[in-house]
Amino acid sequence: PPRHRMRTIYRNLRNRLLHHWRLFCLARSGPSGMGRLAARLVSRKLPPYHQMAWLADLTDRGFIAPGASVHHPELRLGKHVYLGKDNVISQGHEGGPIELADGVHVYGDTFMDTGSGARILVGEHTHIQPGCHLHAYLSDIRIGSRVEIAPRCGFYSYDHGMAPGTPIMDQPLKSKGPIVIGDGAWIGYGATILQGVSIGEGAVIAAGAVVVRDIPAHAIAAGVPARVVGSRNAIEEMPHEDKITPISPTGTSREIETIRKFKP
Repeated sequence: PPRHRMRTIYRNLRNRLLHHWRLFCLARSGPSGMGRLAARLVSRKLPPYHQMAWLADLTDRGFIAPGASVHHPELRLGKHVYLGKDNVISQGHEGGPIELADGVHVYGDTFMDTGSGARILVGEHTHIQPGCHLHAYLSDIRIGSRVEIAPRCGFYSYDHGMAPGTPIMDQPLKSKGPIVIGDGAWIGYGATILQGVSIGEGAVIAAGAVVVRDIPAHAIAAGVPARVVGSRNAIEEMPHEDKITPISPTGTSREIETIRKFKP
């Protein structure tokens, strides 16, 4: 019917105008000043979290959501990077750059901080879920491509001295070396990765694990401190109820049984 055709024409016209309006605002959005106003306009009435990330795909400039706080003059963004709401990106004294490669998504409420010459480098299409902390001082944090990082994970490339007789706050910082995460790894909810640790390509770190030593490629690690409990190459041989994944609890009878199965 003519009325139906008119509604369809109107809807298509409205969608085209809205698309061009979003492109106009995205081209002017940025981490400060009028860029924040443009970001607020383009995201108005859009749902949060993943549902806003597609805006980053509309332009090489990517998208920094309203509410993100960027105070790092050496933040370097690749194409189609998404920084979600309430992210904080900060530079401490003599902090090195933060580099987010093409397609990186940092979904929100994450804190990134560099100081003492250290850098944070994140490879292409890596996803960082909300509530993570990445603190690089003295030594880098280097995360590969297509890494999945669950919420509430912590990465700390330094430590405080603990010499007796001096308050911890007054102790000098020290570091055993950079944190290096290989391509395609999966870091589970609430995991903590400490200084001097390398996690190999395709490795899996279970929820709540504290990683204080290197984890080989394609290994599965769990516990506090984390230890290798299996291999992705053998996991299909296990019954489903015995598998550990990054959303599995640690320190349970399931973990003990899994360790038994893989123990040499």
